[in-house]
Amino acid sequence: MQRTTHRTYYFFALAMILLVGVGSTQWAQAGSAEAAGPNRVEATADGLELDGSPWWPSGFNAYQLATDWSVNQGCGAMVDLDSYFSSLEPNSLTRFNAFQRLAVNKFTGELDFGPMDAVFAAAEAHDQMLVPVFTGGDGACEDELFKGRSWYTSGWKTLVPAGAPLRFDQWVTTAVNRWKSSPALAGWELVGEPETSLCGDSACSWQNRTCPSDSGQILRNFFDQAGAKVRAADPSTPIWAGLLGGGQCGSAGGDYQLLGASPHVDVLEYHDYGADGVPLPGDVWNGLATHIVQAQAVGKPLVVAEIGQNAGSCGTREDRVDDFETKIDGQRAAGTAGALFWAFVPDPREQQCTFDIGPDDPAFDLVAELNTVGP
Repeated sequence: MQRTTHRTYYFFALAMILLVGVGSTQWAQAGSAEAAGPNRVEATADGLELDGSPWWPSGFNAYQLATDWSVNQGCGAMVDLDSYFSSLEPNSLTRFNAFQRLAVNKFTGELDFGPMDAVFAAAEAHDQMLVPVFTGGDGACEDELFKGRSWYTSGWKTLVPAGAPLRFDQWVTTAVNRWKSSPALAGWELVGEPETSLCGDSACSWQNRTCPSDSGQILRNFFDQAGAKVRAADPSTPIWAGLLGGGQCGSAGGDYQLLGASPHVDVLEYHDYGADGVPLPGDVWNGLATHIVQAQAVGKPLVVAEIGQNAGSCGTREDRVDDFETKIDGQRAAGTAGALFWAFVPDPREQQCTFDIGPDDPAFDLVAELNTVGP
């Protein structure tokens, strides 16, 4: 979930980015990128594999990575990409916002891939892995509009969002074709924290949302159809579901397993907040333990893709890391396939109570311990 308010290419390719620039005004042109290279990551019933070896990834959500105030409207502060990626052990995993608005030049209104290309180039240079997220369910850092039921039934393939030149389906095809050959690519994520609520007012305020009984099937249809577009361009890279997993409309109860059974969902997710130090939070209907069983039933790995705990004025970073470690020890023993912390920022608000994880946070040491490749 976007919580900004409260919570190489190899050297040749890098040189090309610097010398040529990477703007483009036509999405079809961007879709003509080179064919997908060999897929490095595979999702299996037993977990993830990297280059054929078991991989239990850990790392951070770093939603700000593609922010470049000289080009785009940004989403948070700018990040020194080389500094960030070099601070991680090789083959660590980072989940970041690859939103269309971050590929739009704020001066021309046209596509400009420079900032996102730079993320991939820096990740490759430092042997890092990435999961780009194509949009957020809450609209943060884009049009700020919640994506409700109508977006998942038709809006994703009919509407051009404010401030962007492409429909969502076009953006998916464009992005996949552009970066599918990157050796840093660990997966694609269509929507972060999707919900198929029926909006009761123009603002889709949560107090006026309802959840019809077919909401799970609506979201399943979206995963089937939008996932097929990803597969058409890139047949092998895993697709991540982006689910919060706390009983949200469209993925509550048995609908979580319905979504997991989609042929175009390879990795299930759970987002863990508000249960500091508790390994398996939630209830018998929508708790993490239940979702692990559901994931096993459909033969898909489950990654706890967001783990957030406040620190700063309300607690020490060291205590937070201790809670993280307790939590993940229990989750890993229960069968989870990875863990990512929310969220790395270059400018942590240390005098406030936030989820911020800064460059010198002890969570980096924990990530180095957790991230493993091999038996």
